[in-house]
Amino acid sequence: MASNNVSYNDQGERGLAGESSELGQEATAMTSGAGAGFRLFSADYKKNEDLHQMLESSKDSLKLEAMKRIVGMIAKGKNASELFPAVVKNVASKNIELKKLVYVYLVRYAEEQQDLALLSISTFQRALKDSNQLIRASALRVLSSIRVSIIVPIMMLSIKEAASDLSPYVRKTAAHAIQKLYSLDAEQKEPLVEVIEKLLKDKSTLVAGSVVMSFEEVCPERIDLIHKNYRKLCNLLVDVEEWGQVVIINMLTRYARTQFLSPWKEEDMLDAKHEKPFYDSDEEQNKHGGVAAEIPYMMDPDHRLLLRNTKPLLQSRNAAVVMGVAQLYWHLAPKSEVNIVAKSLVRLLRSYREVQYIVLQNIATMTIQRKGMFAPYLKSFYIRSTDPTHIKILKLEILTNLTSETNISIVLREFQTYVKSQDKQFAAATIQAIGRCATNISEVTDTCLNGLVCLLSNRDENVVAESVVVIKKLLQTQPSQHSEIIKHMAKLLDNIAVSMARASILWLIGEYCERVPKIAPDVLRKVAKSFTNEEEIVKLQILNLGAKLYLTNPKQTKLLMQYILNVAKYDQNYDIRDRTRFIKQLIVPNEKSGALSKYAKKIFLVQKPAPVLESPFKDRDRFQLSTLSHTLNHKANGYLELPDWPQTAPDPSVRNVEVIQPIKEQITPVGKLKGKKENSGDKFYSDSEEQEESSEGSESSSESGSDSKNEGSSASSSEESSDSESEKEKKNEESENSDSENNNQAKTKSKKMKSATSSNSEDSSSEEGSGSESESDSEPESTVKQKKEEKKTVSEVKAAVKQEVSLLDLVDLSEVSTAVTLPKPAMASRIAADLEGLSLSGTSPVIDVTTPVFVPSKSYELLHRMSGKGLGAQYHFPRQPCIYNSKMVSVQITLTNSSDKEIKNLRIGERKLASGMQMHDFYAIECLEPGTSKTVSMGIDFCDSTQAANFQLCTYNDHFSVSVQPPVGELLLPVTTSEKDFRKEQGKLAGMNESSTTITGAPQNSSCQAIVHKVVNMANVGVVPSGQDNIHRFAAKTVNSGALVLITIELKEGSTVQLSINTEKTVIGSVLLRELKSVLSQE
Repeated sequence: MASNNVSYNDQGERGLAGESSELGQEATAMTSGAGAGFRLFSADYKKNEDLHQMLESSKDSLKLEAMKRIVGMIAKGKNASELFPAVVKNVASKNIELKKLVYVYLVRYAEEQQDLALLSISTFQRALKDSNQLIRASALRVLSSIRVSIIVPIMMLSIKEAASDLSPYVRKTAAHAIQKLYSLDAEQKEPLVEVIEKLLKDKSTLVAGSVVMSFEEVCPERIDLIHKNYRKLCNLLVDVEEWGQVVIINMLTRYARTQFLSPWKEEDMLDAKHEKPFYDSDEEQNKHGGVAAEIPYMMDPDHRLLLRNTKPLLQSRNAAVVMGVAQLYWHLAPKSEVNIVAKSLVRLLRSYREVQYIVLQNIATMTIQRKGMFAPYLKSFYIRSTDPTHIKILKLEILTNLTSETNISIVLREFQTYVKSQDKQFAAATIQAIGRCATNISEVTDTCLNGLVCLLSNRDENVVAESVVVIKKLLQTQPSQHSEIIKHMAKLLDNIAVSMARASILWLIGEYCERVPKIAPDVLRKVAKSFTNEEEIVKLQILNLGAKLYLTNPKQTKLLMQYILNVAKYDQNYDIRDRTRFIKQLIVPNEKSGALSKYAKKIFLVQKPAPVLESPFKDRDRFQLSTLSHTLNHKANGYLELPDWPQTAPDPSVRNVEVIQPIKEQITPVGKLKGKKENSGDKFYSDSEEQEESSEGSESSSESGSDSKNEGSSASSSEESSDSESEKEKKNEESENSDSENNNQAKTKSKKMKSATSSNSEDSSSEEGSGSESESDSEPESTVKQKKEEKKTVSEVKAAVKQEVSLLDLVDLSEVSTAVTLPKPAMASRIAADLEGLSLSGTSPVIDVTTPVFVPSKSYELLHRMSGKGLGAQYHFPRQPCIYNSKMVSVQITLTNSSDKEIKNLRIGERKLASGMQMHDFYAIECLEPGTSKTVSMGIDFCDSTQAANFQLCTYNDHFSVSVQPPVGELLLPVTTSEKDFRKEQGKLAGMNESSTTITGAPQNSSCQAIVHKVVNMANVGVVPSGQDNIHRFAAKTVNSGALVLITIELKEGSTVQLSINTEKTVIGSVLLRELKSVLSQE
């Protein structure tokens, strides 16, 4: 056995794979040096005519040399089956090296030469009892490769013996042989299941992956075999080989879906709880009953064990393992914990193209349901020029799915570059993506439509054709506002040769022929001339156009339609002939016409629903992620659908194993010792965890942070850190922690035991590190300040504490913040600074922020006095720079006490801000007397969006949910510049960065003073001096990012006003255009 162990340690890693080519390479490598191996595979080596003589020689050296050459031939893909009789004679050789090579050869050709292989069955049976484990495993591998039903009993007996072998490598080979025997004779399922059940109890990591693979092939429905081995597989998962990890993860995913309750119900219940009622009586009822009376969801400890033990595998070097863990979290984890897989999946995008393709497909499916998961990594999906076309299209799909109001301007700027690509297929896909963005985000619909119209003048006909098709779909949403675009497209019909584009233009003209009554008949006249030379799809649309014009304008088009019908009646395509006969009977009245001819107008001119531009990955979530069926979007052979969550929790006691109990007894003292050594540290982390479990967002951020810190940690450390997450699930630890926490709280509250609290804080700070020191020190300092100073100091200390919390939040969210949330730091890099110096050096000192031209006195209601129990609040935008932060908008709040009692402790409570938004609270008001009012100021960073800032306005007894909704005009700062610089900047912001409209107003609205007054009243902009009386220019910057907003108003004849806005922030530009249009249209 000593020799067996040595050979296994030296060569055990070789021969783990069952394929003959790998075995051939390994056996060749086991021999002499690299030079000999190179000579075996060289093309100029001696031919194999003497191989028969060498194999029949009495010298082992010649036989060994011959076998090396033969295995080299197999590895190169050459046919060596004619040497089978000569090779099989050496199967009983006493030379171990020669016997290994012979087994490698027999594994490859035993299935082809079954009759000759049967002659050596007795030799294989003897080899199964050889002292060398590699020989035993090779013999079993060859025996299972002989696909003859006669030897099924022999194979079954051999597998049973090998399953009890002392060598884990032989037991692994037995697990591989189970699959081969089952495919040969499916009637052997029952005895094979018994062998699988025995091997599942094996504690070796070498066997685990192979036996689970056999379980999946032979009896995947026998979930009961996994119950007792579930926890063992979870604990062994980290140490199993990579491909075994993939198989086990997939199996455990299906197992968990049948044995655990859905963790997604928890979030649904929390969402229901967050919907607070209007009246307090209902709210009190909900606290004692209603939603809170429902049984709260508690995750099964075994469910948490699976998530905890698979989490370290996100750092695996194998892409299949990372993808397997990602799909496991996607299908099993709570929604708040799924975000941790995003970073690992983005890391895989640096791998080979084949890996990128699969990963991007899965990310595309994920982004449809959860945009925020990959929003922080938006730049990782930018397209490189070296990417192949299929990778480009997938990245384009993901960018489109990730678009939102906050990042649409960045994405559209990328799309403008992609349209110019030389890859025609990619450029066409980009235009389709622009169309999807226009339908998904209504604020940029007009901007995208204008950009697509500009592409109609492109030299590339494929770009023009795709633009026409997308414009046709967009115009169906609001055709009445875009008759000019339809006319423009009709003029392009002569220059467009792509059939799909021509058909789209003809359909548009026919569908909205009443809006272009002069152009439609002329278009029909032109296409009637070229009818015989058109494609089939264009001919069908010509017939539709003619039928619609015949019904609406028969005087001009009757003869044209008759000509088209006569020509189409003899067309070679039977579809066109059938359509011609159908239309003729329907629209041309005659004696044979049926009852349908009365309803011809309703049939042809009925209003069609606007098409919905959807992602091609919308329905792929019905397949399990990272499967072949998901990649093909079609159910592949052998695909097992993921089961639904059970409605009631199955019995968890089926996973209890008596054999594992002594191991637990050995582990528990270690945990207690660690608890004694790190008692203060455990208290600290338990406190933080209780705070994290109260909110879903903080829980997900803490887990993502722990991933980045513990990338190099071992499995044991990950288990220790995750044990703290499941403290609530373990009753003993919960009671101990709660007792210690209550004692600590009692100590800190009592005034007599200050020394004890200070000593505890010092001990905890010494063990927890510098970070905890600063936190523990800040608390006693704040208490000292509260004792020394009175009312003023109390409010100042509270403000300081709040400021520290906000700074910590910024640090925690810096890695996961979106690209739009903090645009300035991204542009502050050295390269960007150089680019700004090159392009904007002449303009940056000229454009300066100035004082507001006009400050409106309009106030908005924050809290009605009836809803606030006598407390009323209104907010006003003073248009002054915020003193707290330059990126914040200054807001003044007037609080009024309309009740007959004083209101105490007025302050800001819980905040519910969107991602990236920040808020600086006003100082707390200790007392507001009846009938009095008080004005306070606060700052809010809206991140250049019109999303409301939601928070709670709190008093001593009540909490009121309020929100501050900023008008788009208050998100700007006025700037001053010259007319020359204004035009220069306006030229840079052309294309999709420009939004324009035409306004027809009353004569008094066109006066200069009235226009300027309306604009500065609605938006906080600066007036730019203009040398022309009929043109007014205004300029501003966004408060958060400092993006320029340029407004141009041109007065034309007939009381017509041309309004245009140029800005990188397309959402702000679209909303501002709509608001200004309504303001200028009013009298």
